[in-house]
Amino acid sequence: YDAEGDIVKQKDATHITQASVEAILPQFTGDIEQYPPMYSAIKQGGKKLYELAREGKTVERKARAVCIDALNIVEWRAPEFVLDVTCSSGTYIRSLAYDIGETLDVGAYLSGLVRTRSGRFSLENAVTLETLQNSETPAAHLISPAQALTDYPSLVLADEDVTEIVHGRRATQTTPATDTEDLAFAYSENGEFIAIVKARHGKWYPHKVFSGA
Repeated sequence: YDAEGDIVKQKDATHITQASVEAILPQFTGDIEQYPPMYSAIKQGGKKLYELAREGKTVERKARAVCIDALNIVEWRAPEFVLDVTCSSGTYIRSLAYDIGETLDVGAYLSGLVRTRSGRFSLENAVTLETLQNSETPAAHLISPAQALTDYPSLVLADEDVTEIVHGRRATQTTPATDTEDLAFAYSENGEFIAIVKARHGKWYPHKVFSGA
C-alpha cells in the first residue's frame, strides 16, 4: 500500500501506458467500496488496525462505501504517475493505489500524498507555521468560523434565547427548526456570533457555544 515496509513481490510494468491507466480509472469513480489498509486507525476487535499490523497480524476488513468524484492523471513518469483525486472524506488513497495496481495486474503502491483541499480549505491559501510564528499580526491570517463553514445556514436568536443557548438549554422563542435542517450558525440580534446550534424535534439546541454572553 505504500513505500514503507518490505517488498513482497515484483512485476514488470514497462508495458503499462498512460492510456492503459486512464482506461481503467472509470472503474474507481462514483460510489465504490474500498477495503481499508492494515495501517489505518479503524478499530476491529477493540484494537486499531495499525496496532494489529505492528504486531505482524493481518485480519479481514469490511468494505467501506466511499465516493470518488474525479480521477485525473496530471503527471506521467512511467512507472510512476501523479493522480489528482476528488473524493469524499473517508476515502483511502493507499487503497486506491493498491486497487489500481491489482486491476492492471502489476501491483502498485502510494509513494507520496499531498492533500490539496478539504472542504473550503485549500493548500494554496494555507499559511505555514513559520509564517504564523514570525508574524507581528498572526490574527490577520485567521478566518472566522462563519467563513470556514459557509455551507451552514444561519439564524438570529431572540434575545431571550441567547441566554438559553449559552447556558446549554434549547431556544424557545426563535423560529422553529424544520425537518430538513440540521446545524446552523446562531447570531444575536446585534450580530454577535453566539453558537452553532443543532435542530432536534423542531427546536434549536446548542451544539458548540462560542460566546459567554
